[in-house]
Amino acid sequence: MQRAFVSGIAGFLGSHLADALLADGWEVVGIDSLIGGALENVPAGAAWHFVDCNDVTKVRAVMAGCEVVYHCAATPYEGFSVFSPHLITQGIVTATTGVISAAISCGVRRIVICSSMARYGENSVPFTEDMAPRPRDPYGIGKVCAEQLLVNLCGLHDVEYAIAVPHNIIGPRQRIDPFRNVATIFINRMLRGLQPIIYGDGLQKRCFSFIGDVAPLLAIFGTSPAAHGEVINIGPDDHFTTILKLAERIAGLLGFVLDPIFMPPRPAEVRFANCSADKARRLFGYVPETSLDQGLLAMIDWIRPRARAFDYHLPLEIVSHRTPRAWSERLL
Repeated sequence: MQRAFVSGIAGFLGSHLADALLADGWEVVGIDSLIGGALENVPAGAAWHFVDCNDVTKVRAVMAGCEVVYHCAATPYEGFSVFSPHLITQGIVTATTGVISAAISCGVRRIVICSSMARYGENSVPFTEDMAPRPRDPYGIGKVCAEQLLVNLCGLHDVEYAIAVPHNIIGPRQRIDPFRNVATIFINRMLRGLQPIIYGDGLQKRCFSFIGDVAPLLAIFGTSPAAHGEVINIGPDDHFTTILKLAERIAGLLGFVLDPIFMPPRPAEVRFANCSADKARRLFGYVPETSLDQGLLAMIDWIRPRARAFDYHLPLEIVSHRTPRAWSERLL
């Protein structure tokens, strides 16, 4: 039986990826520091270890005997990274080097890392993989750095690699977090009878990817010859919608009377962000099957019994007049 390693296995993406790998017949082992994950997410068939990616010795011990490594662990807080850059960079750049170093020393065949749409930053939409990265914030800069470290080290040590770029993933198990996941934040507030908070005019546009349309393709990246050495966007490119329209759709699904609270724009936020899925379609025949409303309904069903006040679990390193009040004053 082939053995795969998943970092961030208790997180949203990592746990669903582990499910997909188990379904494909893999033996799965993984690590998580639980900074953003939850034990209830870990699939019953996977072996889980409480290990931080920066502890290379422990990572190496868990990874021993694995053929493929999937690096999903991250501190994936794009807007928040402007105000806690040290914390976020530790969870992106140094954590990635820990996993890469352990993987190469263990003799794995291929390393797959999950990057972010934040790599594209200032580029025009739709984002395509041949665009030069132009990140706008520490999180995006960290993701680009992590990619470059992967390419450099794998090239020097003759290890295969692939870079996946999922974007705005939604679905069950997503953390109810005050610092990220706009759809989850909206749903959690509306289920508690609270109006959603929207930064700026709400006309910034995003495209959302349902986890069930992301994890199975990501699993293929560990073995497919077509993925080797490639950067590949994962997610639909036909649900491009404004944040305000997203709030309206969620309110409609919940029967909620919408009257949003508008706050000043967040610094460095990209106005329009949408990835082309043409490369994934060409290489893998990628066809997402879940509509945006179907994905939102699945999220609502999962969040409803868990709706609660937000836990401000991460420290703000920089508090200034630019820090969103929703964070500095804990208004969510």
